[in-house]
Amino acid sequence: MRAVCQEARLNPRYFYESFGDLDALVVALYDALLAELRTEVESAVARAGPNPRDMVQAAVESTVRFVDGDRRRGRVLYGEALGNEALNRRRIEAGFAVADLIAGQLDDKVHQVAANVVVGGFSELLMAWLDGRIRISRRQLIDDAAALFAAVGEATSRIAAERSPLAQRRSPLAQRR
Repeated sequence: MRAVCQEARLNPRYFYESFGDLDALVVALYDALLAELRTEVESAVARAGPNPRDMVQAAVESTVRFVDGDRRRGRVLYGEALGNEALNRRRIEAGFAVADLIAGQLDDKVHQVAANVVVGGFSELLMAWLDGRIRISRRQLIDDAAALFAAVGEATSRIAAERSPLAQRRSPLAQRR
């Protein structure tokens, strides 16, 4: 806290007027970055049009551009939470919220599973890329991740359709026609 106040050239009293402790500051920073990222992603997806693959590509590209544009953002959003309990709880809550948004109002569990796999996997992928453990270009990261996520979405839709009551009532003979 002292280092934050010294860097900001603030009296500690001003810090405590805004934040209860350092954890509250870190979570507030996380929430602010997450709100910025969400605005970027929503805008990119809206510009992408109605094609699901284009929407996925736009979401992945805007996220990667956001964290790569200032890698400190990526560290706060994807890495720093591992060492701070309050921030990690917030990161987990945010991940579930994003997964719920992706799964939408769909009631089937397979979409919920897939959304959580994609969100968690993308977070891990971004951390590994930002840390240099995955050495690929930004363009390749975007294209590969978007293609994989779109394929997961398509496979999830097939699985959900196969599990639908209508599909289960059909006989194997009727399905061949």
